[in-house]
Amino acid sequence: MNRKRTICLIFLIAILSLCGCGSGTEMQDGFYTAEMSDYSHGWKEYVCIMVKNDQIVYVEFNAKDPSGYIKAWDNAYMENMVTVSGTYPNEYTRYYAAKLLEKQNSGVDALTGASSSGGNFNRLTAAVMEQAAKGDHDVTVVETAE
Repeated sequence: MNRKRTICLIFLIAILSLCGCGSGTEMQDGFYTAEMSDYSHGWKEYVCIMVKNDQIVYVEFNAKDPSGYIKAWDNAYMENMVTVSGTYPNEYTRYYAAKLLEKQNSGVDALTGASSSGGNFNRLTAAVMEQAAKGDHDVTVVETAE
């Protein structure tokens, strides 16, 4: 009976190590924010996440203008963008946030019509997840791609 327990214990340890449990990359509880370094077309994109028990439980992805006005609230921008791109900020920001909550990683596929924002979203998400692993609550600035 003792031998069976030892084999089961070894098997359990092997499974846990394959799952990455105890790898030291757990995210610490709290809010974490990253923003792009520059404004693009008058907007600076940002991501804010809340982590609880090593899980992302809240995501906000949006952009703000220099006065702090939120892009998803701009109805005129929405009307112009939807006719050209087939999507608009209030739609794609919620899409990206929902996918991050679902996948729990920064590899979210870009949405047609919002691929530039999708690329920024993945870069911002990787930055906030790195912050969360360190427990660093300062706002991280991500360099804008050229």
